[in-house]
Amino acid sequence: MMLIEETTVPTGALPVAVFKEHLRLGSGFADDGLQDALLEGFLRSALAAIEARTGKALIEREFSWTVTRWRGAAEQPLPIGPVNAIVQVAVVDRSGVETVVSNDVYQLMPDMQRPVLVALGAALPTIPHGGSAKIGMVAGFGPDWSDLPADLAQAVLLLAAHYYEYRHEVQYDGGCMPFGVSALIERYRTLRLLGGGAT
Repeated sequence: MMLIEETTVPTGALPVAVFKEHLRLGSGFADDGLQDALLEGFLRSALAAIEARTGKALIEREFSWTVTRWRGAAEQPLPIGPVNAIVQVAVVDRSGVETVVSNDVYQLMPDMQRPVLVALGAALPTIPHGGSAKIGMVAGFGPDWSDLPADLAQAVLLLAAHYYEYRHEVQYDGGCMPFGVSALIERYRTLRLLGGGAT
């Protein structure tokens, strides 16, 4: 199974100005925009870290997910949420020939923790031996920063600020998130049971 981010978070969706206020950086100077690229990098890093920890796409974008077999004959839980739309499902044979599946045979069952691709008939399309299925989807809370729940937005700012404050640190600290960030994102984390068997 392989999840690929097909589109990235656009620069315009990143709250650089809000982050500057959060850091209490001065404004009104000739070099106001000098640190923008650096701040953008910290925001992207914080977004990525929180997405990895929660299994949620924060800012809406396109993903594709490839599987070699379905988890169940009639439904397949998706690896990221919230999923807003299924763009396309295709079956790929062992020689790489891709056949697009009609959207009349499946539907998306939205869910914050575990969205599911569900067959409208008895089963999802058969994946040929040595082949795969490729699911294209749009996932995220929305295209703009303002679409994020307030607690997740605050967690991103706190973590990005942590990266900014400790940007010159070279000592490894075990990769732990600050407590405040962990507390804010805890309710969004997906519970995984039986060694990942619930995924």
